[in-house]
Amino acid sequence: MKNKKPPFEITTAMLEEIAEIAELVGRVNASMGLHTNPTLRRTNRIRTIYSSLAIEQNTLSLEQVTAVLNGKRVIAPPKDIEEVKNAYEIYEKLDTLDPFSVDDLLRAHGVMTKGLTKESGCFRSGSVGVVDNQGNIVHFGTLAAYAPQLTMDLLEWVKTSGVPMLIKSCVFHYEFEVIHPFADGNGRIGRLWHTLLLTKWKPVFAWLPVESIIHDQQDEYYAAINQSNYEGESTAFISFMLSAIKEALEEAVQTAAATGSRTADEQRRQRLRQFVQQNGAITNADVRRMLGVSSATANRILTGMVEDGMLQKIRLGKSWGYILVER
Repeated sequence: MKNKKPPFEITTAMLEEIAEIAELVGRVNASMGLHTNPTLRRTNRIRTIYSSLAIEQNTLSLEQVTAVLNGKRVIAPPKDIEEVKNAYEIYEKLDTLDPFSVDDLLRAHGVMTKGLTKESGCFRSGSVGVVDNQGNIVHFGTLAAYAPQLTMDLLEWVKTSGVPMLIKSCVFHYEFEVIHPFADGNGRIGRLWHTLLLTKWKPVFAWLPVESIIHDQQDEYYAAINQSNYEGESTAFISFMLSAIKEALEEAVQTAAATGSRTADEQRRQRLRQFVQQNGAITNADVRRMLGVSSATANRILTGMVEDGMLQKIRLGKSWGYILVER
């Protein structure tokens, strides 16, 4: 592969998706506040780890993965628990990895497969194949003698090529799986490195669980690999991955909108509670004046606060009012 572009074609549809992805990245950056929301970052990181491991038949549920990473005791195969801990450790070191360094690639593999395989942190010495989630052999890896050089050539191409990083990261992912340089952990490392490359393009990708989309569309994931293998180029796989990346971003935008709506609602309720604390009671007219909403909307807000045990409805002369519920 040295000094030679891996075979693939950039289509008009890909260019359109790249433009849409760039726009979505801007919207996510503007709305999610991932860099200032450690809770959301951790939630997404756990989803990433669960999904990437589940693709490789790890048996732990999302709830169990969360429990393991919270230091709780989980009854499950020790190997599966170790995979979770190892994956979390290396994803937490993502910002220390050079995406073009073979030494860092081997270091990452050493962490990801620590205690799980004899050939941890080194290139494989024997033959290996790619198996899908049905147990079917999708592909036999490159001969072990050629795997190290082909991997280094691939990293060098990604580093020096002028192709957009969105495309290069997908090409790397596919070609890495074709080479299959390790005895175990190739899928996990391939997805980790894809995320690392995307993160070097836009840091927000460090906290977006693209792997969860791949997990949800696992059959399509392997079908794209099979099609690319058949066609001898990664075009089909690139198309699939761009679609998955876009879907992960769209999900993030929707999550941000829902979170923003909940936050705005909580702030609005807090204003109304403060008004009641200062004035003893609040009416529909007070809410309309304070929030600039209709009578129906004001009534919906007050009714919701009553249902949630925050306010109590009482009679105020000829009209209704609301007071705080005594705790």
